[in-house]
Amino acid sequence: MTGLLTIVGLGPGDPRYLTPSASDALALATDIVGYGPYVDRVPERPGLRRHASDNRVELDRARFALDLAAKGARVAVVSGGDPGVFAMAAAVFEAVENGDPKWRGLDIRVEPGITAMLAAAARVGAPLGGDFCAMSLSDNLKPWDVVEARLRAAVAADFAVALYNPISSARPWQLGAAFKIVAETRGPDTPVILARAVGRPDERIRIVPLAEVEASMADMSTLVIIGASTTRLIERPDGETPYVYTPRFYGERP
Repeated sequence: MTGLLTIVGLGPGDPRYLTPSASDALALATDIVGYGPYVDRVPERPGLRRHASDNRVELDRARFALDLAAKGARVAVVSGGDPGVFAMAAAVFEAVENGDPKWRGLDIRVEPGITAMLAAAARVGAPLGGDFCAMSLSDNLKPWDVVEARLRAAVAADFAVALYNPISSARPWQLGAAFKIVAETRGPDTPVILARAVGRPDERIRIVPLAEVEASMADMSTLVIIGASTTRLIERPDGETPYVYTPRFYGERP
C-alpha cells in the first residue's frame, strides 16, 4: 500500500513542545484526523484536508483514518499530549486488530509527544522523580470497581499517582471518591498538584495538601498528581510557589 498513517502527539498545548519529528509528520500529511480542538491546533495550509470529530468516537475515527490511508492518503491522526497515553494510538491498533485485514499491511507510525503528567511535573519540580504510576479516572471504558482497585493498589505500593480524566459533568463524584481512598493511607500533608491546561494561555497550577484538596478545584482539563509518602515540598522566599519533588531513594538515605 502507498498510504501512510502516523499517530502524532501534539504535546500539552504550547507549540514549543511539539517535537521536530512530529512537525515533520504533520508537514507530510495530506489529511489530518482527530478530535476537533486538536485538529484546530494544526496550522492550515493549501491542500491539507481536515477531518474533525467528537471526543467519544475514537474507534470510528480510527477506522476512518485507516480507510483513508488504505486509499493512498498520508494521514496524521492527532492527539494532545502523547498519543500512546490514554489517547488515539491504542484506538488505532484496536481497529487494526479487529478490522479490515488489509489494514495490517499499512505503514503505521507513532510520533510521541510530551504527555500532561510530564508537563505538569516540570512546572513544579520533580514530583515523579521516584516510582510513579498513571491512571485514568474515567469509567467510560472500564468499570469503576476496577479503577478503585487499581488506585488502592497504587496507594498501598506508595507510588506517586498521576490522574488523567479526573472529573467531568457526567462524573462529578469520582475525584472526590479517589481523594478519600488516598486519604485512608496517605498523610494529610501529602502534596496534591492540580495542573490545569498546562502549556496553554489559561494554565493554572495549584499545590494543595491532601487534607484541604477538593474535587471542585479540578475540571476535565486538569491533571492531578498525588505525592507519595516520600514526596517533599521545598519552601521558597517571598511567597514563591514551593518546589515539589519525590526523592529517587526510598527510606533513610545511605
